[in-house]
Amino acid sequence: MKQVVALVGDYWHAEDMIREALDKAAEAAGGIALAYVEHGELKDRLSEGPDAVVLFKQNPLNAPDEPFVPWMTPEIEEAIVRYVEGGGRWLAWHTGTAGYDRDGAYVKMLRGRFLHHPPMGEVTYVRASDGAEVMTLYDEHYFVEVDEAGTNVFLRSRSAAGESMAGWEHACGRGRVCCLTPAHAREALLDPRFQALLAERLRWLLA
Repeated sequence: MKQVVALVGDYWHAEDMIREALDKAAEAAGGIALAYVEHGELKDRLSEGPDAVVLFKQNPLNAPDEPFVPWMTPEIEEAIVRYVEGGGRWLAWHTGTAGYDRDGAYVKMLRGRFLHHPPMGEVTYVRASDGAEVMTLYDEHYFVEVDEAGTNVFLRSRSAAGESMAGWEHACGRGRVCCLTPAHAREALLDPRFQALLAERLRWLLA
């Protein structure tokens, strides 16, 4: 049984709906035991060497109209990179790419980051390899910047607002990193097509 630690939920995203979606995808992926932790516990849990970590949490802990208070300290950032380079697996999901220092070690490890999104609307996700449609969701269309030369972009997105990348993955030291930008609302998180995609990425991460 693979041991996976998950840190989920933030100002914009209720923890319970993310847990519901991740629990369901983990069950479909098979052989995964999930343990949910708070941000203050993450560094200690990393030292225990879990098989993988899932992060669906933006860096700011506070409301957007309040002074910026990040949870990811330089010490936690260093511990994350050390964990992955040593053989750990990391899934940065939706806000797991948001609000982090563009010049920091974490974003360099991800090789990409969230920039902005327009108001929610229909977003179509397609396979990067052949352009085949994977799903269309009522979602936040994440626009991101990605080091395409340093990773494998497997999913792209398009909407009335334009086109972007929506999924990328790569090796990092002896570990693996996967970044996935959908989905925002409960209906999209539990959509069978998204659930199949999330389970697929969990299997890749833990292979």
